[in-house]
Amino acid sequence: MCYIYYTDDRQSAPVSISTTNTVQPTAMGNDSKTYDFLIIGSGIAGISFAINAARHGSVAMITKKHDSDTNTNYAQGGVACVLGGDDSFESHIRDTLVAGAGLCDEGAVRILVEEGPLRIRELLEYGARFSLDGAAANPYSLQLGREGGHSVNRIVHAKDFTGRELEATLLKKLRELKNVSLLENHCAIELITGHHIKCVPNQYECFGAYALDSVQKRIFPIGAKVTCLASGGAGRVYLHSTNPAIATGDGVAMAYRAGAGIANMEFIQFHPTTLFHEKAESFLISEALRGHGAILRNAAGEDFMPRYHRQGSLAPRDIVARAIDNEMKVSGLPCVYLDVRHKDARSTIENFPQIYNKCLGFGIDITKELIPVVPAAHYMCGGVSVDYNGNTDIEN
Repeated sequence: MCYIYYTDDRQSAPVSISTTNTVQPTAMGNDSKTYDFLIIGSGIAGISFAINAARHGSVAMITKKHDSDTNTNYAQGGVACVLGGDDSFESHIRDTLVAGAGLCDEGAVRILVEEGPLRIRELLEYGARFSLDGAAANPYSLQLGREGGHSVNRIVHAKDFTGRELEATLLKKLRELKNVSLLENHCAIELITGHHIKCVPNQYECFGAYALDSVQKRIFPIGAKVTCLASGGAGRVYLHSTNPAIATGDGVAMAYRAGAGIANMEFIQFHPTTLFHEKAESFLISEALRGHGAILRNAAGEDFMPRYHRQGSLAPRDIVARAIDNEMKVSGLPCVYLDVRHKDARSTIENFPQIYNKCLGFGIDITKELIPVVPAAHYMCGGVSVDYNGNTDIEN
Protein backbone atom coordinates (compact mmCIF):
# COMPACT_ATOMS: atom_id res chain seq x y z
CA MET A 1 0.00 0.00 0.00
CA CYS A 2 1.33 3.45 -0.88
CA TYR A 3 -0.06 6.89 -0.12
CA ILE A 4 -0.33 9.83 -2.49
CA TYR A 5 0.13 13.12 -0.61
CA TYR A 6 -0.38 16.55 -2.14
CA THR A 7 2.12 19.33 -1.49
CA ASP A 8 -0.01 21.18 1.04
CA ASP A 9 -0.34 21.04 4.77
CA ARG A 10 -3.93 19.83 4.99
CA GLN A 11 -4.80 17.46 7.81
CA SER A 12 -7.20 15.20 5.92
CA ALA A 13 -6.36 11.56 5.32
CA PRO A 14 -4.18 10.79 2.28
CA VAL A 15 -5.51 8.92 -0.72
CA SER A 16 -4.50 5.28 -0.39
CA ILE A 17 -3.68 3.25 -3.48
CA SER A 18 -2.99 -0.47 -3.51
CA THR A 19 0.24 -1.48 -5.23
CA THR A 20 0.14 -5.14 -4.28
CA ASN A 21 -0.64 -6.61 -7.70
CA THR A 22 2.59 -7.98 -9.09
CA VAL A 23 1.81 -9.62 -12.43
CA GLN A 24 5.05 -10.60 -14.13
CA PRO A 25 5.77 -9.21 -17.61
CA THR A 26 5.77 -12.74 -19.04
CA ALA A 27 2.08 -13.02 -18.14
CA MET A 28 1.36 -10.34 -20.72
CA GLY A 29 4.03 -11.02 -23.31
CA ASN A 30 7.81 -10.82 -23.53
CA ASP A 31 7.81 -7.32 -25.04
CA SER A 32 5.89 -5.69 -22.19
CA LYS A 33 7.25 -2.95 -19.96
CA THR A 34 6.28 -2.62 -16.29
CA TYR A 35 5.97 0.41 -14.01
CA ASP A 36 4.50 1.21 -10.63
CA PHE A 37 2.12 3.74 -12.21
CA LEU A 38 0.70 4.03 -15.72
CA ILE A 39 -1.06 7.26 -16.70
CA ILE A 40 -3.12 7.49 -19.86
CA GLY A 41 -3.33 11.12 -21.00
CA SER A 42 -1.06 14.15 -20.60
CA GLY A 43 -3.48 16.92 -19.65
CA ILE A 44 -3.69 18.68 -16.30
CA ALA A 45 -5.24 15.65 -14.55
CA GLY A 46 -2.67 13.14 -15.78
CA ILE A 47 0.38 15.33 -15.20
CA SER A 48 -0.78 16.36 -11.72
CA PHE A 49 -1.15 12.70 -10.77
CA ALA A 50 2.23 11.85 -12.30
CA ILE A 51 4.07 14.53 -10.33
CA ASN A 52 2.67 13.22 -7.05
CA ALA A 53 2.94 9.53 -7.94
CA ALA A 54 6.60 9.89 -8.95
CA ARG A 55 7.49 10.24 -5.26
CA HIS A 56 6.39 6.64 -4.74
CA GLY A 57 7.68 4.74 -7.76
CA SER A 58 8.27 4.58 -11.49
CA VAL A 59 5.77 6.29 -13.77
CA ALA A 60 4.88 5.84 -17.44
CA MET A 61 2.66 8.39 -19.17
CA ILE A 62 1.31 7.74 -22.65
CA THR A 63 -0.28 10.34 -24.88
CA LYS A 64 -1.79 10.08 -28.37
CA LYS A 65 0.31 12.76 -30.02
CA HIS A 66 2.67 15.28 -28.43
CA ASP A 67 2.71 15.94 -24.70
CA SER A 68 0.85 19.25 -25.07
CA ASP A 69 -1.87 18.02 -27.48
CA THR A 70 -4.58 18.14 -24.81
CA ASN A 71 -7.86 19.85 -24.00
CA THR A 72 -6.00 21.58 -21.16
CA ASN A 73 -3.79 23.35 -23.68
CA TYR A 74 -6.83 24.74 -25.50
CA ALA A 75 -8.50 26.23 -22.39
CA GLN A 76 -8.61 30.03 -22.34
CA GLY A 77 -10.65 31.45 -19.50
CA GLY A 78 -9.19 30.33 -16.19
CA VAL A 79 -9.69 28.52 -12.90
CA ALA A 80 -12.53 29.36 -10.49
CA CYS A 81 -11.07 29.69 -6.99
CA VAL A 82 -11.98 31.44 -3.73
CA LEU A 83 -9.22 33.99 -3.12
CA GLY A 84 -10.85 37.42 -2.98
CA GLY A 85 -11.81 39.19 0.24
CA ASP A 86 -15.43 39.43 -0.95
CA ASP A 87 -15.67 35.67 -1.58
CA SER A 88 -16.20 32.53 0.51
CA PHE A 89 -16.30 28.76 0.10
CA GLU A 90 -20.04 28.74 0.82
CA SER A 91 -20.65 31.35 -1.89
CA HIS A 92 -18.70 29.35 -4.48
CA ILE A 93 -20.46 26.12 -3.46
CA ARG A 94 -23.85 27.83 -3.72
CA ASP A 95 -23.06 29.27 -7.17
CA THR A 96 -21.91 25.85 -8.38
CA LEU A 97 -25.01 24.03 -7.12
CA VAL A 98 -27.28 26.66 -8.71
CA ALA A 99 -25.43 26.52 -12.04
CA GLY A 100 -25.64 22.72 -11.86
CA ALA A 101 -29.44 22.92 -11.57
CA GLY A 102 -29.30 20.90 -8.34
CA LEU A 103 -27.79 17.86 -10.09
CA CYS A 104 -24.30 18.21 -8.58
CA ASP A 105 -22.89 15.88 -5.95
CA GLU A 106 -22.52 18.36 -3.09
CA GLY A 107 -19.69 16.41 -1.48
CA ALA A 108 -17.67 16.54 -4.69
CA VAL A 109 -18.43 20.23 -5.11
CA ARG A 110 -17.17 20.93 -1.58
CA ILE A 111 -13.89 19.11 -2.28
CA LEU A 112 -13.48 21.04 -5.55
CA VAL A 113 -14.09 24.41 -3.90
CA GLU A 114 -12.24 23.94 -0.62
CA GLU A 115 -9.10 22.47 -2.20
CA GLY A 116 -8.99 25.13 -4.92
CA PRO A 117 -6.73 27.64 -3.12
CA LEU A 118 -4.24 24.86 -2.29
CA ARG A 119 -4.02 23.84 -5.93
CA ILE A 120 -3.47 27.45 -7.04
CA ARG A 121 -0.69 27.79 -4.47
CA GLU A 122 0.83 24.56 -5.78
CA LEU A 123 0.76 25.85 -9.37
CA LEU A 124 2.39 29.11 -8.30
CA GLU A 125 5.13 27.12 -6.55
CA TYR A 126 5.69 25.23 -9.81
CA GLY A 127 6.12 28.57 -11.59
CA ALA A 128 2.74 29.30 -13.18
CA ARG A 129 2.53 32.90 -14.38
CA PHE A 130 -0.99 34.11 -13.77
CA SER A 131 -2.20 37.63 -14.57
CA LEU A 132 -1.46 39.96 -11.67
CA ASP A 133 -3.13 43.01 -10.18
CA GLY A 134 -1.09 44.94 -7.63
CA ALA A 135 -4.23 46.33 -6.02
CA ALA A 136 -5.98 42.96 -5.71
CA ALA A 137 -7.18 41.96 -2.23
CA ASN A 138 -5.92 38.37 -2.27
CA PRO A 139 -2.76 36.64 -0.97
CA TYR A 140 -1.01 36.47 -4.35
CA SER A 141 -2.12 39.78 -5.95
CA LEU A 142 -3.80 37.79 -8.73
CA GLN A 143 -6.17 39.46 -11.16
CA LEU A 144 -9.55 37.77 -10.70
CA GLY A 145 -11.98 37.72 -13.61
CA ARG A 146 -15.60 36.62 -13.80
CA GLU A 147 -17.38 34.00 -15.87
CA GLY A 148 -20.98 32.83 -16.21
CA GLY A 149 -22.79 31.60 -13.11
CA HIS A 150 -20.39 33.24 -10.64
CA SER A 151 -21.63 35.92 -8.25
CA VAL A 152 -18.19 37.48 -7.70
CA ASN A 153 -14.85 37.73 -9.51
CA ARG A 154 -12.97 34.48 -8.77
CA ILE A 155 -11.39 33.39 -12.07
CA VAL A 156 -7.60 33.02 -11.83
CA HIS A 157 -6.20 33.34 -15.34
CA ALA A 158 -3.20 33.98 -17.54
CA LYS A 159 -4.72 36.50 -19.96
CA ASP A 160 -6.72 34.34 -22.41
CA PHE A 161 -4.33 31.38 -22.66
CA THR A 162 -4.62 29.96 -19.15
CA GLY A 163 -4.67 26.33 -20.26
CA ARG A 164 -1.48 26.76 -22.26
CA GLU A 165 0.25 28.27 -19.23
CA LEU A 166 -0.92 25.46 -16.95
CA GLU A 167 0.13 22.76 -19.41
CA ALA A 168 3.58 24.31 -19.92
CA THR A 169 4.11 24.76 -16.16
CA LEU A 170 3.17 21.19 -15.32
CA LEU A 171 5.18 19.69 -18.20
CA LYS A 172 8.25 21.62 -17.07
CA LYS A 173 7.85 20.19 -13.57
CA LEU A 174 7.26 16.70 -14.99
CA ARG A 175 10.43 16.80 -17.10
CA GLU A 176 12.47 17.47 -13.96
CA LEU A 177 11.51 14.04 -12.59
CA LYS A 178 13.95 11.25 -13.45
CA ASN A 179 11.60 8.32 -12.86
CA VAL A 180 8.88 9.39 -15.33
CA SER A 181 8.82 8.00 -18.87
CA LEU A 182 6.71 10.10 -21.25
CA LEU A 183 5.69 8.12 -24.34
CA GLU A 184 4.39 10.39 -27.09
CA ASN A 185 2.53 9.09 -30.16
CA HIS A 186 1.22 6.17 -28.11
CA CYS A 187 -2.50 5.40 -28.00
CA ALA A 188 -4.04 3.20 -25.32
CA ILE A 189 -6.35 0.67 -26.96
CA GLU A 190 -7.41 -1.62 -24.12
CA LEU A 191 -7.04 -1.88 -20.36
CA ILE A 192 -5.42 -5.12 -19.22
CA THR A 193 -7.66 -6.81 -16.64
CA GLY A 194 -8.19 -10.27 -15.23
CA HIS A 195 -10.15 -11.03 -18.40
CA HIS A 196 -6.85 -11.09 -20.30
CA ILE A 197 -4.72 -13.01 -17.79
CA LYS A 198 -5.86 -16.55 -17.06
CA CYS A 199 -3.91 -16.95 -13.82
CA VAL A 200 -5.70 -14.01 -12.15
CA PRO A 201 -8.89 -14.93 -10.23
CA ASN A 202 -10.34 -11.39 -10.15
CA GLN A 203 -11.50 -10.34 -13.60
CA TYR A 204 -12.15 -6.79 -12.39
CA GLU A 205 -8.55 -5.92 -11.55
CA CYS A 206 -6.37 -3.74 -13.78
CA PHE A 207 -2.75 -4.53 -14.61
CA GLY A 208 -1.99 -1.80 -17.14
CA ALA A 209 -2.96 -1.32 -20.78
CA TYR A 210 -2.20 -2.32 -24.33
CA ALA A 211 -0.70 0.59 -26.26
CA LEU A 212 -0.25 1.31 -29.95
CA ASP A 213 3.03 2.95 -30.91
CA SER A 214 1.73 4.92 -33.91
CA VAL A 215 5.25 5.61 -35.21
CA GLN A 216 6.62 2.06 -35.16
CA LYS A 217 3.16 0.61 -35.86
CA ARG A 218 3.21 -1.98 -33.10
CA ILE A 219 0.99 -2.90 -30.18
CA PHE A 220 2.52 -3.91 -26.85
CA PRO A 221 1.41 -4.22 -23.22
CA ILE A 222 2.46 -1.84 -20.45
CA GLY A 223 2.18 -3.41 -17.00
CA ALA A 224 1.44 -1.29 -13.94
CA LYS A 225 0.45 -1.71 -10.31
CA VAL A 226 -1.81 1.33 -10.59
CA THR A 227 -3.40 2.72 -13.76
CA CYS A 228 -4.68 6.31 -13.92
CA LEU A 229 -7.16 7.00 -16.71
CA ALA A 230 -6.89 10.71 -17.63
CA SER A 231 -7.72 10.51 -21.32
CA GLY A 232 -10.17 13.39 -21.60
CA GLY A 233 -13.56 13.68 -23.24
CA ALA A 234 -15.33 12.96 -26.52
CA GLY A 235 -15.93 16.39 -28.07
CA ARG A 236 -14.95 15.22 -31.54
CA VAL A 237 -18.07 13.09 -31.68
CA TYR A 238 -19.69 16.37 -32.73
CA LEU A 239 -19.21 18.21 -36.01
CA HIS A 240 -18.60 21.53 -34.23
CA SER A 241 -16.34 21.21 -31.19
CA THR A 242 -13.75 23.30 -29.38
CA ASN A 243 -11.75 20.14 -28.65
CA PRO A 244 -8.58 18.96 -30.42
CA ALA A 245 -8.82 15.99 -32.78
CA ILE A 246 -7.65 13.56 -30.07
CA ALA A 247 -10.81 13.99 -27.94
CA THR A 248 -12.59 10.84 -29.13
CA GLY A 249 -13.73 9.19 -25.91
CA ASP A 250 -11.33 6.22 -26.02
CA GLY A 251 -10.78 6.15 -22.27
CA VAL A 252 -14.44 5.91 -21.36
CA ALA A 253 -14.93 3.16 -23.95
CA MET A 254 -11.98 1.18 -22.55
CA ALA A 255 -13.27 1.53 -19.00
CA TYR A 256 -16.74 0.43 -20.08
CA ARG A 257 -15.36 -2.65 -21.83
CA ALA A 258 -13.37 -3.47 -18.69
CA GLY A 259 -16.57 -3.41 -16.61
CA ALA A 260 -16.31 -0.03 -14.89
CA GLY A 261 -19.45 1.95 -14.14
CA ILE A 262 -20.28 4.80 -16.53
CA ALA A 263 -22.56 7.71 -15.61
CA ASN A 264 -24.06 10.97 -16.88
CA MET A 265 -22.93 10.56 -20.48
CA GLU A 266 -25.98 12.56 -21.60
CA PHE A 267 -24.47 15.71 -20.10
CA ILE A 268 -22.43 17.43 -22.80
CA GLN A 269 -21.53 21.05 -22.14
CA PHE A 270 -21.86 23.31 -25.18
CA HIS A 271 -19.80 26.47 -24.98
CA PRO A 272 -22.09 29.31 -26.03
CA THR A 273 -19.55 31.35 -27.98
CA THR A 274 -17.25 29.97 -30.63
CA LEU A 275 -16.22 32.04 -33.64
CA PHE A 276 -18.62 31.61 -36.56
CA HIS A 277 -16.32 31.52 -39.57
CA GLU A 278 -15.87 28.76 -42.15
CA LYS A 279 -12.13 28.55 -41.48
CA ALA A 280 -12.12 29.13 -37.70
CA GLU A 281 -12.65 25.45 -36.71
CA SER A 282 -14.91 26.41 -33.79
CA PHE A 283 -12.28 28.70 -32.24
CA LEU A 284 -13.30 29.41 -28.65
CA ILE A 285 -14.27 32.96 -27.68
CA SER A 286 -13.68 32.78 -23.93
CA GLU A 287 -16.49 33.34 -21.48
CA ALA A 288 -14.07 35.69 -19.75
CA LEU A 289 -14.71 38.17 -22.56
CA ARG A 290 -18.30 38.41 -21.30
CA GLY A 291 -16.89 38.75 -17.80
CA HIS A 292 -14.90 41.68 -19.19
CA GLY A 293 -18.20 43.28 -20.25
CA ALA A 294 -19.00 41.88 -23.73
CA ILE A 295 -22.73 41.65 -24.51
CA LEU A 296 -24.55 39.09 -26.64
CA ARG A 297 -26.73 40.65 -29.35
CA ASN A 298 -28.98 39.24 -32.06
CA ALA A 299 -29.02 40.43 -35.67
CA ALA A 300 -31.39 43.27 -34.69
CA GLY A 301 -28.79 44.54 -32.21
CA GLU A 302 -30.89 43.55 -29.18
CA ASP A 303 -29.21 42.56 -25.91
CA PHE A 304 -31.42 39.47 -25.75
CA MET A 305 -30.04 37.54 -22.76
CA PRO A 306 -31.99 39.49 -20.06
CA ARG A 307 -35.12 37.93 -21.58
CA TYR A 308 -33.77 34.49 -20.65
CA HIS A 309 -31.98 35.01 -17.32
CA ARG A 310 -31.46 37.70 -14.69
CA GLN A 311 -27.65 37.41 -15.09
CA GLY A 312 -27.92 38.32 -18.76
CA SER A 313 -24.84 37.47 -20.81
CA LEU A 314 -23.19 36.00 -17.69
CA ALA A 315 -25.84 33.35 -17.09
CA PRO A 316 -24.62 29.72 -16.79
CA ARG A 317 -23.35 28.23 -20.02
CA ASP A 318 -26.23 25.82 -20.64
CA ILE A 319 -28.76 28.64 -20.39
CA VAL A 320 -26.76 30.94 -22.67
CA ALA A 321 -26.20 28.19 -25.25
CA ARG A 322 -29.92 27.33 -25.35
CA ALA A 323 -30.83 31.02 -25.62
CA ILE A 324 -28.49 31.51 -28.57
CA ASP A 325 -29.85 28.37 -30.22
CA ASN A 326 -33.39 29.69 -29.80
CA GLU A 327 -32.48 33.12 -31.19
CA MET A 328 -30.95 31.47 -34.26
CA LYS A 329 -34.00 29.27 -34.81
CA VAL A 330 -36.45 32.16 -34.42
CA SER A 331 -34.50 34.45 -36.76
CA GLY A 332 -33.43 31.74 -39.20
CA LEU A 333 -29.92 33.21 -39.10
CA PRO A 334 -26.75 31.15 -38.62
CA CYS A 335 -25.26 33.04 -35.65
CA VAL A 336 -25.60 35.77 -33.04
CA TYR A 337 -23.00 38.38 -32.11
CA LEU A 338 -20.75 39.29 -29.21
CA ASP A 339 -20.25 43.01 -28.73
CA VAL A 340 -17.19 44.34 -26.88
CA ARG A 341 -16.93 47.61 -28.85
CA HIS A 342 -18.03 49.71 -25.86
CA LYS A 343 -15.06 48.59 -23.73
CA ASP A 344 -11.66 50.29 -23.75
CA ALA A 345 -9.84 48.91 -26.79
CA ARG A 346 -6.41 48.85 -25.15
CA SER A 347 -7.74 46.91 -22.16
CA THR A 348 -9.47 44.37 -24.43
CA ILE A 349 -6.34 43.79 -26.50
CA GLU A 350 -4.13 43.56 -23.41
CA ASN A 351 -6.37 41.04 -21.63
CA PHE A 352 -7.40 38.97 -24.66
CA PRO A 353 -4.43 39.00 -27.05
CA GLN A 354 -5.10 35.52 -28.44
CA ILE A 355 -8.75 36.21 -29.24
CA TYR A 356 -7.94 39.66 -30.66
CA ASN A 357 -5.21 38.37 -32.98
CA LYS A 358 -7.13 35.27 -34.05
CA CYS A 359 -10.21 37.29 -35.01
CA LEU A 360 -8.04 39.92 -36.71
CA GLY A 361 -6.60 37.12 -38.82
CA PHE A 362 -10.13 36.48 -40.10
CA GLY A 363 -10.69 40.18 -40.81
CA ILE A 364 -12.59 41.00 -37.59
CA ASP A 365 -11.32 43.79 -35.34
CA ILE A 366 -13.19 42.97 -32.12
CA THR A 367 -12.60 46.47 -30.71
CA LYS A 368 -14.58 47.93 -33.62
CA GLU A 369 -16.76 45.12 -34.99
CA LEU A 370 -19.26 42.55 -33.74
CA ILE A 371 -17.96 38.99 -33.30
CA PRO A 372 -20.20 36.35 -34.95
CA VAL A 373 -20.60 33.40 -32.55
CA VAL A 374 -22.38 30.03 -32.27
CA PRO A 375 -22.44 27.29 -29.60
CA ALA A 376 -20.19 24.24 -30.02
CA ALA A 377 -19.56 21.03 -28.06
CA HIS A 378 -17.06 21.84 -25.32
CA TYR A 379 -16.78 19.33 -22.46
CA MET A 380 -18.14 15.94 -21.55
CA CYS A 381 -19.53 16.18 -18.01
CA GLY A 382 -20.13 12.45 -17.56
CA GLY A 383 -17.70 9.57 -17.76
CA VAL A 384 -16.31 6.79 -15.61
CA SER A 385 -17.93 6.60 -12.15
CA VAL A 386 -15.47 7.23 -9.31
CA ASP A 387 -15.52 7.87 -5.58
CA TYR A 388 -14.21 11.09 -4.00
CA ASN A 389 -10.63 9.77 -4.30
CA GLY A 390 -10.96 8.99 -7.99
CA ASN A 391 -11.20 5.21 -7.61
CA THR A 392 -13.32 3.25 -10.12
CA ASP A 393 -15.06 -0.12 -9.68
CA ILE A 394 -11.99 -1.78 -11.20
CA GLU A 395 -9.32 -2.62 -8.62
CA ASN A 396 -6.04 -0.69 -9.08
